[in-house]
Amino acid sequence: MDIVVGGLMLVVLAPVMAAVAGALLAFSGRPVLFRQVRPGLHQVPWTMCKFRTMRPARDRAEFWHGDDERTTKLGRFLRRTSLDELPQLVHVVTGRMSLVGPRPLLVEYLPRYSAHHLRRHEVRPGITGLAQVSGRSRLTLGQRLDLDVRYVDEWSLWLDIRILCRTLTVPFQTGHATGQTIADIDDVNLCGDREEEIASR
Repeated sequence: MDIVVGGLMLVVLAPVMAAVAGALLAFSGRPVLFRQVRPGLHQVPWTMCKFRTMRPARDRAEFWHGDDERTTKLGRFLRRTSLDELPQLVHVVTGRMSLVGPRPLLVEYLPRYSAHHLRRHEVRPGITGLAQVSGRSRLTLGQRLDLDVRYVDEWSLWLDIRILCRTLTVPFQTGHATGQTIADIDDVNLCGDREEEIASR
């Protein structure tokens, strides 16, 4: 299903992707794509790409704390509509990702997961997931990880279909959280040492 549906979506949405790439070139410049190594199935690292939504960070502190300041106006639109995720359809077709699954997070988080939360890597990462349709940015990191593990435990084709259908309504939902800091959402201490490291510099 991933390969067939992902391939069809890639063909159908190719003009949209071309339009987004053109808009990014015109208003934000190069690079059009953001690339970063993320852990996938069984924690195996791979390079994920998506449309770039932020300008480069001026320093290390801004890299970890300045998402709102660095996100461009076009980037906010792409995030709100999830258009920034479209290049990941290539990863679905090539088997790195699924249409539905836990979102791939940073490699640096791996040592910080509890044994329970580490189970999120028992399935392929997804473009959308249970956490994304259950509150998205309004959830704490712990709540998102709990939903990822719940997805692993309760997976079924019907659950995937329901999540895909609910994903279509996400761009029209209101109440997305803005102005959050890491301290506001990091209830499982995924980024605690980074706060201390930045403060000591």
